[in-house]
Amino acid sequence: MRAVAKYGALATLGSLVLSTLSAAPARGADFAGTSSEARGTVVAAERAAAAGITFRACPKAEMLPAPLTCGTVEVPLDYARPDGERIKLTVSRVKASGKTGAAGGDGKAVETVQRQGALVYNPGGPGASSMAFPMAAQMPEWKRIAAAYDIVGYAPRGVGRSAPLSCQDAGDFAKAPTLAPTYPSESYKRERISGAKAYAQGCARSAGPALRHYTSLNNARDLEVLRAALGEKKLSFMGASYGTYFGALYASLFPSHVRRMVFDSAVNPDPDQIWYRNNLDQSPAFEQRWADFRAWVAKHDATYHLGTTPDEVQRGYERVRAEVAHRPAGGKVGPGQLHAAMLGVGYYDDYWAMRATALSEFLKGNTKPLIDQATPHPAAAVDNENGNAVYTAVQCNDAPWPTDWKVWDRDNTELAERAPFETWDNAWMNLPCAFWKEPRQQPADIRTGPGELPPTLILAAERDAATPYPGALDLQRRLAGSVLVTERGAGTHGIAGGPNECVNDHLEAYLLTGKTPVRGAECAPHAAPNPVSLEPADDTRSELRRRLNPGVQL
Repeated sequence: MRAVAKYGALATLGSLVLSTLSAAPARGADFAGTSSEARGTVVAAERAAAAGITFRACPKAEMLPAPLTCGTVEVPLDYARPDGERIKLTVSRVKASGKTGAAGGDGKAVETVQRQGALVYNPGGPGASSMAFPMAAQMPEWKRIAAAYDIVGYAPRGVGRSAPLSCQDAGDFAKAPTLAPTYPSESYKRERISGAKAYAQGCARSAGPALRHYTSLNNARDLEVLRAALGEKKLSFMGASYGTYFGALYASLFPSHVRRMVFDSAVNPDPDQIWYRNNLDQSPAFEQRWADFRAWVAKHDATYHLGTTPDEVQRGYERVRAEVAHRPAGGKVGPGQLHAAMLGVGYYDDYWAMRATALSEFLKGNTKPLIDQATPHPAAAVDNENGNAVYTAVQCNDAPWPTDWKVWDRDNTELAERAPFETWDNAWMNLPCAFWKEPRQQPADIRTGPGELPPTLILAAERDAATPYPGALDLQRRLAGSVLVTERGAGTHGIAGGPNECVNDHLEAYLLTGKTPVRGAECAPHAAPNPVSLEPADDTRSELRRRLNPGVQL
């Protein structure tokens, strides 16, 4: 699921690469209609292994600092026609440092470690780029991993400079202020239906016949070509959110090519869930997380003065909604922008203090914090529209969706009665899929049998809203030998390399040694946010989050 809008080789391998490319898909991964695509993937990967990737200083357009370097890898637009049209995916890298610790710095002794290859990361979406992710090598939580691995990010097909997809003028997409009624009227529904139809038509008009090739299966095939281009016999990969879904597709398609895989905040891969029901399931989970936030704010009423109960905090929030509906803050922050900013608390609890402060100050008459946090950034408009276009294309192409508006109206009206916070916002985001004209795929039945995969690691927060916890349990059942690490009582979306040392210890042990807990593991929740600590907007962690999730305001 996509946090952006509502919610990243050497020719000398020779026969070694060619022998690994011939592996058959795993049992259970008999994906209908993929035989020609499978052959095309072999051809594309062979070609990429011979060409490799030439890494140089990153183009100015990427705005990435040294020591990151950038290159490209060529993939077929259509894997059934590997010699037809090809597109280039952008790739970024920080080479393995080979050393941990820093004598005279943090006081730890320098330790030389052996390089273990490349670790490729995808932050999800669909539509998110991980070009900035190698910046994580600078963070203490990633130092030991970055000593042993080249940290590799990339922009999937359609994203950023990787043959970018667009469905709408970026200025129109970013228009503000906008409404966001919790219980929309019939006239408002008709307006949104019209907009969804126009958006689907815009995607078709902009991309033409290429539109059908933006799929999760093609994202998995692109990952196989990237592996070959990096010169890796087997892939080490970490996917977060939606990245877990096409990572699992990869594991099913190419199990013998998997070295290590981390699935962080797993999407439920059940074919019946892809994608309509997964999106419906988010709404009760976001309702729960919104309640967690309000309970925390109420606990700290001495700081925020928004109420001593969650219901009082809710009433304060509704007052702010009513006021910005009447008079948008700064002329740009209406209910839609307010809600988009508040949706961030469902993803990351380190936003809680910032958002609570914005609400508190607004009700005191100081609108600046809310304006700063919720006003759309014009500089991000193109990236945000691009991300939304790729999200829409992949989700609509991947699976059948209801085409009768009455089904959407019935399901979301019922759901909004018990989970009003996110329900209709989610429905409007996905509604173009009701009017999609491209062929729909049948979702793959992701499964691997005993011994087909090396051990893989699943990380999940028990109260994650964007990828509810049952999805992690289902993925574990489907990938034989996978092990689940659960952060109990927590709800941050994407927990690898975060504030929980227990989670990070399991992640590090797995990536560095291949070892997983025997029967899984449980971690206590990380510490609750400090109510008087506002995260600075210019540190490395905040900048990395902004780059990986450009639509989530800091």
